[in-house]
Amino acid sequence: MAALTRWDPFRDLMSIQNELNRLFGRTFAGEEGLATGAWLPAIDIYETKDRFVVTAELAGIEPGEVEVSVEDSVLTIRGERKFYEDVSDESFHRVERRYGAFQRSLSLPATADAERIEASFDKGVLTIEVPKVEEAKPKKIAIKAKA
Repeated sequence: MAALTRWDPFRDLMSIQNELNRLFGRTFAGEEGLATGAWLPAIDIYETKDRFVVTAELAGIEPGEVEVSVEDSVLTIRGERKFYEDVSDESFHRVERRYGAFQRSLSLPATADAERIEASFDKGVLTIEVPKVEEAKPKKIAIKAKA
């Protein structure tokens, strides 16, 4: 027995929009797009009990070529993936990876402790750990009696 699925007209529109984005992305980000560096690394963001974690795919980029900064509760990752310097353009049969400068900016929630952020780099994946601020605990106030 087949499951019934509710028809959503916007799902079809989103499908068309995604196809157009894919089409124009390939057309306008051809060799010129590679030279100008219009690309964004894929990121994942998840939350644990005591921190937020951001991971970014940065294959082919050295850790020293990546900058992580925080300003006004905005976490910014920037860097550049350089194109092959030792291979002539005529030698390529296909180029599917994106090259050039990139920048990703993410707003941090009010519960993020921007002073204790740590970043690490392993196997082409940048991991940024953003600890949460300690919750304000109720404090008992002693009442003093006047004599």
